Formats: sequence, structure tokens, C-alpha cells
Amino acid sequence: MTRDIIDINDFTILVETGSSDIPSVDSCFFDEPIIAVAFYGSGNVDLTVKYGEKEKAFQYTKGLALSFYADEKVEFIHTVSTLKPLECIVIATSANIIDNLPNQEGELFGEMLNQLVNPSDHYVEGPSFIMTPEMQLIVDSLFNIQYEGKTKMMFFRSQITALLSHFFGQLANLKTEKIKTSEREKLNKAKDILLNNLDNPPSLNEISRQIGLNTFKLKKDFKEFFGVPVFKYLQNERLTLAHKMIRNQESTVQEAAWHVGYDSLSSFSNAFEKKFGYRPSQIK
Repeated sequence: MTRDIIDINDFTILVETGSSDIPSVDSCFFDEPIIAVAFYGSGNVDLTVKYGEKEKAFQYTKGLALSFYADEKVEFIHTVSTLKPLECIVIATSANIIDNLPNQEGELFGEMLNQLVNPSDHYVEGPSFIMTPEMQLIVDSLFNIQYEGKTKMMFFRSQITALLSHFFGQLANLKTEKIKTSEREKLNKAKDILLNNLDNPPSLNEISRQIGLNTFKLKKDFKEFFGVPVFKYLQNERLTLAHKMIRNQESTVQEAAWHVGYDSLSSFSNAFEKKFGYRPSQIK
């Protein structure tokens, strides 16, 4: 388990990674009241938040962007295992200095995360959503920085700024969306079906039947809710998983392609290069 803390202007960045051969627990508290956004990578670790007699559990965190207020009495617990490693980036600022943040950032927090700026409990959960592919790509890049020294820090700073900008941009979009809560649950179920069947996904008609939403609404609302069409989302998840398998030397390029459902190595390599900007054989 590793935990790096980096200060960037008035923000504290917490980068946590970890895995374990057997299920194990990692617990942490914050030293002062904070307002933060947590971004979860592809590890899909379990999260439990405890405060007083209350408890909130997240059993599926892959790709989650979660905003919250927390004071010193809140415990964040990650249950880590081989199948559910920890990949989490937290961008936090002290609740006491929100009004003094530069570049109108304080105004953004006040306007879009007002329930966190004016909390009603030890822990207050703000808006959360599944990250867009652009946000997920930034998070993945932050866990796999290839630079060193000052160049690494320059890259890190720029990507954190971009990630926070994407978060507020997506939050603004979500505030104007007209998708009903019941339909959001169905769309999240459709997403889970895709993620559980990356190598052999069901057809749109089959997904529609399973979630109880007609094909037209599925296609339209999925793109509006997640930012990309259904099978573009599927492709992004396939390629992200394949990248991780090759990078961690869990599979050869050919094996990774087969694992995520590509029969043609050339089609896989072309799609991979289009997404990441380099061929899978160039991963070091």
C-alpha cells in the first residue's frame, strides 16, 4: 500500500495505490475539515465511509468521481484484494479557505458544491458520477507517469488542473440533464452488464430487454449520461483493461487482445493506437 501527498497551491493531492493477495483493510482520516473530490481508477476497490453511528458503502468504485465534505471524525475504509486493487486520487482543500482560492475556484465550489461548503453533518456527500472517457484517461495517466523529476511534477500539476476542470464541466452538464432517477439506475445496470461481459457483450436488444428500457432510449440516454455511445464506452473499457494487462506484464499483446474480445490483432492495435497514441507493443 502506498500513499503519496502532494501540495499544489491551496490543494492537497492524495494518491493511493495498493493490492493484496488476501482481502485487507486500509483506513484513513483527515486532519482537518476538507472539501474534496475522489477519482477512482480501474482497480474497483470497495469503499466504506463511517461517521458516528452512520455508514455509507460503495461496492463498485471503478471510474467513480465522488465529491464530499469530511471532518476529523470521518473514517474512510478501503477493502483491498487481488481482484480489487486500490487506485484513488483525492483532490482536497481545507473547508476554511474556500473563499480564498485563486482563479475563481472558490466561487465554483460555492455555486456547484454548496452542500459541501455549508455542511450539515460530519460527512456530507456531494454529486457523484461515472467519469467521462476523457477524465478516465487523465486518471490512468496519473497512475502511469513515464517522466521523472521536475518534468514529472509539471505533468502532474497540469493533469490535476485538467481533471478538476473536467469534473466541474461534467457537473454543470449533469445539473441540466433531464434523465429520471429510475432511468439512471437502468443505465448504470446497462453499464455493469457491459463491464461484466467485455469479451462477449450482449446486443443492444438484449441489454434493452435486461434493463427494461427500449433500444432508442438506451442509446440516447446512455450517451447523454455517460458522454459516449454504448459501444464506444465498451471499446474504451476493453482497451483500458488491455493496457493494464500488458503494462503489468500479465499478458502478451495477443493474449490481452483475445481477453477483451478482439479476434484480429491488427484491429486491436489500430484501436489501441487511436485511443492512447502509441501501439501496444510500445508499452514499457
